[in-house]
Amino acid sequence: MKTIFAAIGTLAILQTAAATEIAVTYSDEFAEDLADNLGEREGEILTEDILEDLEYAFEKAGVDPAKVDVEIVNAKPNRPTLEQISAEPGLDAFRSISLGGMKLNATVYDASGDVVATQEYGWFENDIRDVIGSGVWTDANRASRRFANKLAKQLSTS
Repeated sequence: MKTIFAAIGTLAILQTAAATEIAVTYSDEFAEDLADNLGEREGEILTEDILEDLEYAFEKAGVDPAKVDVEIVNAKPNRPTLEQISAEPGLDAFRSISLGGMKLNATVYDASGDVVATQEYGWFENDIRDVIGSGVWTDANRASRRFANKLAKQLSTS
């Protein structure tokens, strides 16, 4: 089952308007967490958010790398996913909250296939009081935006 999720992540490739190829994959541990706990749908949601955040950040920074490989190392939701609610009926989609976030790694390549940059970034909320108004992936989305902006800035200054 873990292989199926890794394959799905690998297939998530986006060609941006500037011709940047972006591929999102999952670490073995995160793929296992998707299979056993969170649900396949959640990986797809996170992948789409990452692709959109990177595309926007690259466009805003005026950078055009040839290829970007992103790995979701770990992600934690703020609220239970649909899979978790189905598996554990005691969870409440509105009142059950937790500290969320995401850790990502990226490798950026130029047109000749040479590595031009690498980026590791992780952010997880540390105060439960800041989670009250959150959706399922609010903190992971925040981590994705910060990761994308940091990577775009790194590429624009190199």
